[in-house]
Amino acid sequence: MDWTHRLRIRQLEVLRSLALTQNISHSAAQLNMTQPALSKWLKELEADLGLVLFERHARGLRPTAHGRTLIASAQRIVVELDRARDEMAALRSGSAGRALIGGSGATIASVVPQAVLGVLAAMPNASIEVLEGPMDRLFEQLRQREIDVAVGRASPKYHDPAIDSELLYADRLQFAVRPEHPLAARAALQWAELVAYPWVVWSRDIPVRDLLEGAVAAAGWALPRGSVQSNSLLATLALVTGSDMVAAVSERAIGLPVRSGTLLALPFSLETHSVVTMYWRRDVAGSAAVAALLDALRKVRHEKPRVSAH
Repeated sequence: MDWTHRLRIRQLEVLRSLALTQNISHSAAQLNMTQPALSKWLKELEADLGLVLFERHARGLRPTAHGRTLIASAQRIVVELDRARDEMAALRSGSAGRALIGGSGATIASVVPQAVLGVLAAMPNASIEVLEGPMDRLFEQLRQREIDVAVGRASPKYHDPAIDSELLYADRLQFAVRPEHPLAARAALQWAELVAYPWVVWSRDIPVRDLLEGAVAAAGWALPRGSVQSNSLLATLALVTGSDMVAAVSERAIGLPVRSGTLLALPFSLETHSVVTMYWRRDVAGSAAVAALLDALRKVRHEKPRVSAH
């Protein structure tokens, strides 16, 4: 008999646990199994496969190349079953379906919540989950079927035949400060005035950081001393509102804090554009909630950012 016919969901979870703990005794305790029973199960699975899944060493286990392949498949299967369980629960409760969307710092305070609100206005019973993270991580979560839609800055490296994409809009960089900042009353600004204060800029793992540095260098300047790197919009807001630092972020990302009076946009924009794109898994595009989310994102892209200086 094909070994796959003997696998059960519980066994996939056992495999995931072994991959996580890399230790037989730790996984046995976690799974409420005896260590001998777990060891026997693993040996029998490897015998069925005719492949070694884990290398044994003094500190525990290490997945082999074969093991990593099977573990990745087990992860996808369990994630899909978890999703199906949640979808069924949502439908039983009268929900219009479920969708998981991830947004990067450039979108998590702007287009993502706007799109979610648009979906909920049309489908009040939809179940939407929002996650924040760097675009590299979000794209990997898409590939691993952990989320359905990701929205962030585009990059040629974000490519997978199972994932579709669509450009939403081009974004430019904007400077902002707290309303009490010494530069807040200025009607016009020069580079020398901006670089006199430390900035909060993206960390180097965020692609748009290169665009910022290129624009600054093209103007004959360098990032101010004392500048802080951040990949978190919330951390950026906390730093800028509590000091005289200058934030360098996307125009749409600061729309909400500007409208709420937390930040003030400075009359100095960089004509540096980056593209924000939405990515989604093809196999979930037929879901009512996911389809509504994609449509809502398309509508949001046509709205101009409501950011004004002073």
